[in-house]
Amino acid sequence: MIAVEYLRDLRKVSADDTLSDLLARAAAPFDRTEWWERLQRYCDLDPIFVVARGRDGLALLPLQTQGDSLSALANWYTFRWKPLITPGANPAPLLEAIARDLGRRTWRVSLPLLPEEDGTGSSLTRAFRRAGWITRCVSHDSNHILRVMGRSYADYVAGRPGPLRTTLRRKSGRVSCVVHTRFAEDVWSAYEAIYRDSWKPEEGAPDFLRAFAEAEACEGRLRLGMATIDGEPVAAQLWTVENETAYIHKLAHREAMRSASPGTILSAALFAHVIDQDRVDLIDFGTGNDAYKADWMEDVRPRYHLVALRTTSPRTWWHLAQAASSRLAKPGGRRLARLRLARRALPR
Repeated sequence: MIAVEYLRDLRKVSADDTLSDLLARAAAPFDRTEWWERLQRYCDLDPIFVVARGRDGLALLPLQTQGDSLSALANWYTFRWKPLITPGANPAPLLEAIARDLGRRTWRVSLPLLPEEDGTGSSLTRAFRRAGWITRCVSHDSNHILRVMGRSYADYVAGRPGPLRTTLRRKSGRVSCVVHTRFAEDVWSAYEAIYRDSWKPEEGAPDFLRAFAEAEACEGRLRLGMATIDGEPVAAQLWTVENETAYIHKLAHREAMRSASPGTILSAALFAHVIDQDRVDLIDFGTGNDAYKADWMEDVRPRYHLVALRTTSPRTWWHLAQAASSRLAKPGGRRLARLRLARRALPR
């Protein structure tokens, strides 16, 4: 027998002894209650935590309400989203129990940023399909990574593309770089000023990032890189390190200093730090297919988006009819009129 319950108060999640054991195993920033609390506080997300309790273990899905549907508790700061499941437990019955119960509460569930290297996308797709939902799971983003494989920074950089190595050789002398592991007001103010002067759009939730950086510094996980030219801060990057993985969260440089390549030089300094000093096994460049990531990273992992629609809901059929009409209205739309409602798990 598997019981499914819904918790809206994050304090109750943290106070639950069985859940606290599961949460204590969090291996990435995105799986911690502190991350979820900041999403609620600074990003105005409305969390709901779905818990399945079985004889062999637990499954926890951190979700958020969006009108009359549910989606992953994640936003643009999140690299990937996945359920938390007791190690060694069979996830299939736990996830299927949640999927069946969700059918009584909502007509649509949207789960982006799903990894497949550990089978998360396939497992969730099968669970919702077996629970009677119409499912569609497609690749929608990319995650660039570097597997260090025991290399030193010198070995790693020797294998970078020629133009990148030339830039590092020619321009490193002008740019000074420091990697901060403690939070300091003046350094963070310089980071925010650089970001405002960069090509990046306005920061979505700057208070979220600041709170995150402060907390990571307290745990010894912060790696905040700052590059200067003649004492003036010109580039900044926010990285964190935990469990042999370095995460690249934010990077920016002053647009007026682009010709000096301060962002490239600072990236090199941070790669050197996490490879030679932190000795990480993996460097994770988050999501997005920015061309410059290919210069630094060597592998790409797809991120999937699962949308599940409840077959008995009138909203579902209205939604499908609207989608069909939209396709038919496009040139050649009749050939695309079949809705490919992926009633199959992802390829293995």
